[in-house]
Amino acid sequence: MPVSSIDAFVERTDRALQAAVPGIRIVTYGHIGDGNLHYNLSKPVGSDDDAFRSRAGELARIVYDSTSGFDGSISAEHGLGQSKVGIIADYKDGHELELMRRIRDVLDPAGLMNPGKVLPDAREHSVTGAPGT
Repeated sequence: MPVSSIDAFVERTDRALQAAVPGIRIVTYGHIGDGNLHYNLSKPVGSDDDAFRSRAGELARIVYDSTSGFDGSISAEHGLGQSKVGIIADYKDGHELELMRRIRDVLDPAGLMNPGKVLPDAREHSVTGAPGT
């Protein structure tokens, strides 16, 4: 995201996370100089581990939605990772994903490298990017 937006982004995102889970412990770190941040979220002291883990997707969406609202990307130098494959279509438009697929197909025409772990299968998403439609 633009470096000039980092302060406002962190303030807004932390406020939204605290509203969702009062007492949540947030550690934000990263590569501030190039606009890349990482969010490490821990359960409130004394709360239930399983209950907190069950909200991981919801909390990730708070961070990702805020990131998108500041013209940021939910993936940077470390790539997408398996955890974001199912939602990337909600944050990248179809043209971007198609370009990414075409590049992958040139480099790996047989689809042997990390199948289903870098990009969602085009058949799993509609034109609007909604998973499973």
